[in-house]
Amino acid sequence: MALPYASSSAITSTLSTTNNKTPFLGFTFASVKPSFLVKTLNNNNSKQQSLSIRCQNLTAVPKDERWMFEDSEIGGPDIWNKTWYPKAADHINTEKKWYVVDATDLILGRMASTIAIHIRGKNLATYTPSVDMGAFVIVINAEKVAVSGKKRLQKLYRRHSGRPGGMKVETFDQLQQRIPERIVEHAVRGMLPKGRVS
Repeated sequence: MALPYASSSAITSTLSTTNNKTPFLGFTFASVKPSFLVKTLNNNNSKQQSLSIRCQNLTAVPKDERWMFEDSEIGGPDIWNKTWYPKAADHINTEKKWYVVDATDLILGRMASTIAIHIRGKNLATYTPSVDMGAFVIVINAEKVAVSGKKRLQKLYRRHSGRPGGMKVETFDQLQQRIPERIVEHAVRGMLPKGRVS
């Protein structure tokens, strides 16, 4: 990334020729003016050489051409990195999609995996693991979700109050009658990453 303003210094001899303008990626910079001049006398050839030290402040992109670059590229285009990377501004919460899922007679695990994919945004071509780009999902009729086999009576949900002997255990059927949405939340949460993005 280039900075909009850069300072540099160089020691050059006035015997070398310099151009008035230096092209760089289609931009021209103003020629350098010496800040001070040091003259030396050579005793061998008895000819005078001058040595100048030039200090300058460069403007990388002229002000009238800055409109075509983003704020991070005011110092010039980033020629080394051509990969597009999504920014937080590309995925604003007000522009995310909303999905409504009717859980009636849907298998719990298959439904939860599809919901987790859409919440994470893995169905998008622009998916990036470190950016929250998923959609919002609303599940209705969570009390009518289905499970296969004997899970209705054998699948157990455990929670602990944190106190000694505070373990509570209930079956799928008991939890579905008491808090049916917790079954879907538990299944989807287990399929999402445990980091701060999820």
